[in-house]
Amino acid sequence: MPTISTKRHTLAYAAALISMTLSSSVMAASADYRFELDGPPTKSGKTTIQKVRLVHIPTGKAVPNAEIVETTFDMGPDGMAGMKAPAMPAAQSDPGFHVIELQPSMAGNWGLSLAAKVPGEPETIRSTLTVVVPK
Repeated sequence: MPTISTKRHTLAYAAALISMTLSSSVMAASADYRFELDGPPTKSGKTTIQKVRLVHIPTGKAVPNAEIVETTFDMGPDGMAGMKAPAMPAAQSDPGFHVIELQPSMAGNWGLSLAAKVPGEPETIRSTLTVVVPK
C-alpha cells in the first residue's frame, strides 16, 4: 500500500508534468506564427502605408482572422529607439493581410512592433519588423 509520502511525490510529479506540457504548448503556439512585410511601404499623402500579414508557419498560410491589438513604430533599427511615430491599423484589404498607417518623421530604418490575437490561441503573438522608409 502506498504511503502518504509516495502519494504526494506522485501528485507533485503529475502536476509538474502537466505544467511543463501546458507551458510548452503555449510557447509552441507563439512560435508557430510570424509577421511578414507584404512589399515595401507606399506613400499616401502624409501617411505611409505598410501591408503586413501574419503567417501560420506550419501551413505557410496567412491567418485570415487575426486581430492586431498593438502597434508601435520607432527608429530602434537605426539606434534611435526614442524616436517614435504614430502607427495605426487600418481596415483589412484582403483576408490575412493588414494595412498599417505609419507617419514617420524621416527616412530610415524603423521598427514596426506588432501584437496580434489569433482566435483559439491563448498567447498574444508579438514581433518586430524593420520597415525601410525611403527619402
